[in-house]
Amino acid sequence: MQCPICRSKQTGKVGADQYFCWSCFVEFNTRGQGEVYEISEDGSLLALNDYAEDLDKAGR
Repeated sequence: MQCPICRSKQTGKVGADQYFCWSCFVEFNTRGQGEVYEISEDGSLLALNDYAEDLDKAGR
């Protein structure tokens, strides 16, 4: 599985359709349009999809 942010293949499965990237430390899923999350200090997930869409538009 490839990370949608940094395109690394150093990812691991953490749940059903849920993955973690060891290169840029984000969590993402493969359902629907694919949500991308930053993990906060308290362990909660913060959505980063707006950031990912901006990168895609920039050609990353």
